[in-house]
Amino acid sequence: MATIAAGPEAASTIRRVERLITGEETEDGAGVRLRRLIGTPALSDLDPFLLMDEFRSDEAADYIAGFPEHPHRGFETVTYMLAGRMRHGDNQGNKGLLTAGSVQWMTAGRGIVHSEMPEQEEGLIWGFQIWINLPAAEKMTAPRYQDIPPEDIPVVEEAGVRVKVIAGSFGGVAGPVAAKATEPRFFDISLPRGAGFEESLPAQHTAFLYVIEGQVQLLSGGHVPARRLAVLGPGDRISISAREEPARFLLIAGRPLKETVSRLGPFVMNTPQEIRDAIDDFRAGRF
Repeated sequence: MATIAAGPEAASTIRRVERLITGEETEDGAGVRLRRLIGTPALSDLDPFLLMDEFRSDEAADYIAGFPEHPHRGFETVTYMLAGRMRHGDNQGNKGLLTAGSVQWMTAGRGIVHSEMPEQEEGLIWGFQIWINLPAAEKMTAPRYQDIPPEDIPVVEEAGVRVKVIAGSFGGVAGPVAAKATEPRFFDISLPRGAGFEESLPAQHTAFLYVIEGQVQLLSGGHVPARRLAVLGPGDRISISAREEPARFLLIAGRPLKETVSRLGPFVMNTPQEIRDAIDDFRAGRF
């Protein structure tokens, strides 16, 4: 079995699958149907990750109403498109178009009001949105966008294995995202049948994977089928293979903040008073 790895193996502990999450069908925005993987009673959060949604449908009624203007404060949102077109705009004057393979990494910071609306009336729209917490010291930072087109996302290919490096680095290749607070790793990995993937991960990082297509097996034991999120246990290395069929999965990791979280809807702060302040500031037009 061919295996692609970022570097030579050393004495390490291979991460195991701790939990498998199916997710919960729900609606958000103005009625967009989606599947919530993080942010449910089964998995309320995974420090520093607060939420993960998959939106996927070729029925326009499931997505056409989009996500009209709404506020955020205190965290970052990451939108990764696999198919379709989504336009965003905000009250800071930022505008952009997300297309297949593109990423938007938005730091809400002290407050932003934005919209995310489909720019299509038919066909498949498919993507993910992840919320990543900000530390208390950065919650009131100035908001900003990182709009990353597909051509700016590097790809490492070897022996049929394809690794899109969105955040962090693999094989000496760094992704385009700059997010120092949680030191994120975000890889989109495609494996042909019989291939494997190995990578070291900081032992202190929270890590999970989500299988987009096919199924994967972990060297440490554990089988993850398509459309399941696998929470990974402690360790400093991951080893995954696609033994039965080709597979594609997201591998995501970040440094936990270990801070008190107070959240209400689109606001994520450290105390209930800070949430009340966020609501007051939004109502008073101070975002």
